[in-house]
Amino acid sequence: MSTAETRTRAGETSPAQTGAARREPGLVPVAETLRSAERHPGEPAPAPAASPARAAAALWRLLGSELGLTFRRPRNLAMLAVLAVVPVIIGVPLRLMSDGSDEGMGGFIQNVAGNSLMLTFMAFSFLVLLLMPVAVSVVAGDSIAGEAGGGTLRYLLAAPAGRTRLLLVKYLNAVVFAYAATVVVAASALVTGLILFPAGPVTLLSGTTIPMAEGLLRILITVGYVGAGMAALAAVALALSTFTEVSIGAIAGTMVLIIVCQVLRAIPELSAIAPYLLPTRFTDFDAVLRSPIDMGALSGGLLTFGAYIVLFGSIAWARFSGKDITS
Repeated sequence: MSTAETRTRAGETSPAQTGAARREPGLVPVAETLRSAERHPGEPAPAPAASPARAAAALWRLLGSELGLTFRRPRNLAMLAVLAVVPVIIGVPLRLMSDGSDEGMGGFIQNVAGNSLMLTFMAFSFLVLLLMPVAVSVVAGDSIAGEAGGGTLRYLLAAPAGRTRLLLVKYLNAVVFAYAATVVVAASALVTGLILFPAGPVTLLSGTTIPMAEGLLRILITVGYVGAGMAALAAVALALSTFTEVSIGAIAGTMVLIIVCQVLRAIPELSAIAPYLLPTRFTDFDAVLRSPIDMGALSGGLLTFGAYIVLFGSIAWARFSGKDITS
């Protein structure tokens, strides 16, 4: 009898039997388990999704950076300075006229010379149809087209900002600048009026006299209304900015649109569409000079501004979200 047969009969197992026993279910050695793990590595854990708070913080950081660039640009500061100087240019001649004969002065000009707060409303009536739209159009029209023309738009989109978030930040930046321009005009006119003209009760266009505190409140309402109108214009300029890589094209297109609307307003046969044109609604802030305030005119203007923001904001988003960025 051989040695192998002797061991088998004696109760010893052969190497083949040992391997079979080793592979029975539930009898997996530790070494084999480690080799299997090395042979089939596990899938990496998915990255956690950004929380809403983190996304909001990123939005505000991007907006803060954009606002810093906007309000540090010499061009934008120069436009704000020009807007601040115009009320002074309007107020000084009126002061000189009031020191002389009162002949030839009447209506709104006489009201301005008689009270310091009225200069604010007169300054808005001059600036809201030309200079303020120019300033807002420059910032909003340059928002997307300027980045594309400068070759930085691709790098902005390479960051984890997203097209929708970037477009929203650009629009909010233009809105903040629009309200800044409105506040600059109001503050300059108010200070100039307080220096050049007497302060006291305000006589409205309707002939009613109101206290000075109520006059200041009506100026605040005017600032909010005019700022909303400039925000609507910013939406138009932003939409045009997504269609070109030359910022001057978007700026010029916005100003041409404003001029065309003013021409249409002057045609009597087209009076039916005049209430739906932006320049018509820009000057409806004079509703605060009535007693009581013409809330119908103000609410109609705000609804028009909101419609323009939704319409042209949607156009800007549809164009920018599907646009092939090559620069």
